[in-house]
Amino acid sequence: MATQQSYVSPPLSWFSRLGRFLAAPFHRTPEGLQDVLQLLAQAQNNKIIRSESRQMIEGVLKIADLTANDVMISAARMDMINIEDPLEQILNEVIDIAHSRYPVYETERDHIIGILLSKDLLKRQRSPNLNLRALLRPVVMVPQSKGLLELLKDFRVNRNHLAVVIDEFGRVAGLLTIEDVLEQIVGDIEDEFDTDEEAGDIFGLGEQTYRIAGNTSIARVLQAFGLVNEPQGEAQSFETIGGWVAHEMGHVPTKGESHVLMGLRFEVMHTRAGAVKWFKVKALPKDTPV
Repeated sequence: MATQQSYVSPPLSWFSRLGRFLAAPFHRTPEGLQDVLQLLAQAQNNKIIRSESRQMIEGVLKIADLTANDVMISAARMDMINIEDPLEQILNEVIDIAHSRYPVYETERDHIIGILLSKDLLKRQRSPNLNLRALLRPVVMVPQSKGLLELLKDFRVNRNHLAVVIDEFGRVAGLLTIEDVLEQIVGDIEDEFDTDEEAGDIFGLGEQTYRIAGNTSIARVLQAFGLVNEPQGEAQSFETIGGWVAHEMGHVPTKGESHVLMGLRFEVMHTRAGAVKWFKVKALPKDTPV
């Protein structure tokens, strides 16, 4: 006599559980985005989905209404390379700023001729006579009105990681990377050049010059240069070197600006979201006029 095998159904995935929750008869049909977001919040409270899953789903829903103009880095804050600059100067900029890709322009910043990958500069070591123009990749330009979902699809299909945003007059309005789009879904993405939110970081560049994160503590910066161990005076009111420098300057610093504090020259290398991401800091001789 054949024995009847019992069948145990596999556990439902969180997506299946979410679908059953949203389709339950006691829930009214969502009439808009806010209704859907409210249902997701209820699903998390009922432990049907985790908070991380909810955040990602909400991110996907919200970017449907966002355009390139909403999240781009403005033209004034773009780190770009002038093709006419000496190679040594270009190398120093690439090392100091530490991006993986740079828009390259000729004559004026609105005339972008290509994208330079930092790793491609290594080819110059093997072929010193190689023209820098030969290393440039094609530049992708998108209008400010380009939807983020459509742009993300283009990034994936065309294997591009960076797009230059142009306005209705064909002028450069800003820059957008695939990371900027993904961060709208999953939150901030830390890369090898990002630093811990509390600790910050300091990198030696030689000759008493350092690349210092704007969120580095003031005490740590002073210690790196052999100055007082603890902040004095107004510096005690601030936690980070970026906050102190901005206060002393009286405005939010922009790329290229510099300021001298306690015998140190702070030059803004890179800003992000209204704050200084990186400084180049150099100790000045004691007799240097401020």
